[in-house]
Order: sequence, then structure tokens, then C-alpha cells
Amino acid sequence: MTRVMNRLALARDMARLAAIPSVETAVHGVAAVCDPLGALYLPDAGILVVSDLHLEKGAAFARRGMMLPPYDTLATLTVLAAVISRYDPKVVISLGDNFHDRVGSEHLPDAFRTLIVEMARSREWIWINGNHDPDGTVDLPGACSDELHYAGLIFRHEPREGLQQGEIAGHLHPAATVRRREKSVRRPCFATDGARLLMPAFGVMSGGLDLGHKAMKGLFDNALLIAHLLGRDRIYSVRYGNLRG
Repeated sequence: MTRVMNRLALARDMARLAAIPSVETAVHGVAAVCDPLGALYLPDAGILVVSDLHLEKGAAFARRGMMLPPYDTLATLTVLAAVISRYDPKVVISLGDNFHDRVGSEHLPDAFRTLIVEMARSREWIWINGNHDPDGTVDLPGACSDELHYAGLIFRHEPREGLQQGEIAGHLHPAATVRRREKSVRRPCFATDGARLLMPAFGVMSGGLDLGHKAMKGLFDNALLIAHLLGRDRIYSVRYGNLRG
């Protein structure tokens, strides 16, 4: 919950957000910017990428009789609006698991739908289908696709096995742990070896999977892998070999 509140506070304080530097990287030779709110910006193409929004997660759990605080969608959209305002992209690509279940977009409250319509105004919006929402969105602006080849890169939800050139994907919610001031700190992260990049989950109620987990095996050249961790006051870039565990 503390991490959620920190992200919301940062999203609502644009002056503070502007003072926190982003981190420049490259994916398959394409310049990219890792933003401290968890989005990726491709300046040459004017593309903003987010992943695993998991909108309406609280509502999805409620439909199954498990009650969670019903604030996740508004919080996630607030953070998304801040990062869109920061870059004013031509294109927004959301890399799957946009909603937490198949009916999330259909039952999305009108107030949230209006927020998305306003964010999508005058720009292209691509919803990549995920394993949680394979049928696409309902009555929302933009187009749905299983994957997208654009600007020399491949955008998809689930990373393909083995080393992949130019892939930007989500699904695994990468996270990393470092030791700082005699204590361990675990944070969501961008993970890249220069050939492919895995996105952190953007949804405020989404967890993370450590880069050392077996699901990550074989996805990166670990000698080149860098984790860009989303810290409270900056992005921390740490080589894989220096991560705890």
C-alpha cells in the first residue's frame, strides 16, 4: 500500500516528477526512456508503452466474492494520465492484461471510461491482448491486436522463449532486489539486455516476479542484463550480477 501511495503522490506532483530524471536505454538500437512512473517512452516515434494495467482488479475479485479496496482503477488511471501529460505521445501501446478479466472493460464504470477517452483524444491507442483479457476491449477508443510490429520493434504481452531481438513485452511483472544501507529493497523494474525489454507492471495492485525466477530463465543475456528499479526518489540501474539473490 505504501508503494501505491508513493506512486500516486508522485503522479499528482508534476513539479516533483519533473525533477526526477528518467533513464535512457536502447532496445535493438531504438532509443528508449524508462520513466520513474513505470512507462517506457520511445522519443523518435513518439510512442508511450505501458504494461499490465490490470484495470478493474478489485471489481474482478468482488465478482468472485473476495472484497478488495475498490480504488485500483482510479489510482492506475491517475498515474497513467500523469505520464501521458509528461510526454504527450502520438501513440500509446498497452501491452496486455489491460483489464484483470474478460468482462472488465464491458463493465467499466462510465467515469473511468470517460477518463480513458480523454487520454486517447488526438492520439493513436493500441490495446495488446493479454492472457487475462484475450478478447480485447469493449467500447473504448483504439484498436486491439495480439501483437504489433512497429518502429522496428515487436510489442507483445508474453515474451517468447529464448533470446529475442527487438521484443518489448510484459506479463512477468519483473522485479529486483538490492541491498541498500544494510537492508534489502525490492522494487518493480524494467529489465533489458539491449536486445529485448520486459516492462514492469503499471497497475497499482500488481505484484512482481524476481529476475532470478525460473520463468525468466533464458530470456536475457545475463552478462548484459540491467535492472532499472523504480525507486521512491529515482530510478536505480543495477547490473544483474550485483542484484541480491
